[in-house]
Amino acid sequence: MDEKEAARAAVREFLSTRRDRITPGDAGLPTTGTRRRVKGLRREEVALLAGVSPEYYIRLERGQATGPSAGVVESVASVLRLDDDERAHLDRLLAALTPEARKRRATAVKDGVRPGIRVLLDSIEHLPAVVFSSRLDVLAVNDLGRALYGPMFDHDGPVNSAHFLFLEEPAARHLFPEWERIADDTVSILRIEAGRRPNDPALIALIGRLSTRSQAFRVRWAAHDVKTHRAGTKTFRHPLLGELTLPFENLTVDAAGDQVLTVFTPPPGSPEHDAIRLLASWNAHASIPGEAARSPDS
Repeated sequence: MDEKEAARAAVREFLSTRRDRITPGDAGLPTTGTRRRVKGLRREEVALLAGVSPEYYIRLERGQATGPSAGVVESVASVLRLDDDERAHLDRLLAALTPEARKRRATAVKDGVRPGIRVLLDSIEHLPAVVFSSRLDVLAVNDLGRALYGPMFDHDGPVNSAHFLFLEEPAARHLFPEWERIADDTVSILRIEAGRRPNDPALIALIGRLSTRSQAFRVRWAAHDVKTHRAGTKTFRHPLLGELTLPFENLTVDAAGDQVLTVFTPPPGSPEHDAIRLLASWNAHASIPGEAARSPDS
């Protein structure tokens, strides 16, 4: 499949999965008296509700419409009830269809962090912190972050969060009691990155590896769900600390938005904060001085 056909397929698959999740009843259409072969809205029904001709919507969904107006895209997005992440993703997919986008080469993802980020990680002594790439490679980590994620670093070579979740699933399920939710979020993040950089060789290789070796990944990838990096909480099952849920903040640390610094931020005085202090105390005895903020493959 060439680049143009791949871009069209991405639009088609995304919009069709969004149609499938909305029933006629959800959209205020009659639900009796007709036999339906689709579980969601038909293309003609989306066209009717969006105020465009069926022929035009079919071309749009197939990635064949030339320069759809912002108003048309907004109407379709409203009918399909796209959230902010989904609307931004659709805009990226449609933009990729333009000749200008195909001529423009996407900036390569940086696989290293700036020296200043390593200094910053060194300074975060009492909170676990990890720098992830947009492909979810672990680019750098402080000692507490390494101790918290433990099993994810129990092998040689580059560390990738999605690889750990889906290809080392037993260990990942033990570390993350809420594995299903984290797996959903992880694939949704990779979907956004695929929309941003559909021709990134490393991303293509990662998705191919996960798709061929993990049924759980394949099912989620086919859903075409998207979600950006956001602050939230993550639950760990740690051999020293037991089960604990930690809030975290995601901070973009480069201009292209390709690297995210995740810092776990339990409030002072909370049991979770005390647990991280215990982990820091334990880690201080287990770590070699001077190795904080080292690269995961050092």
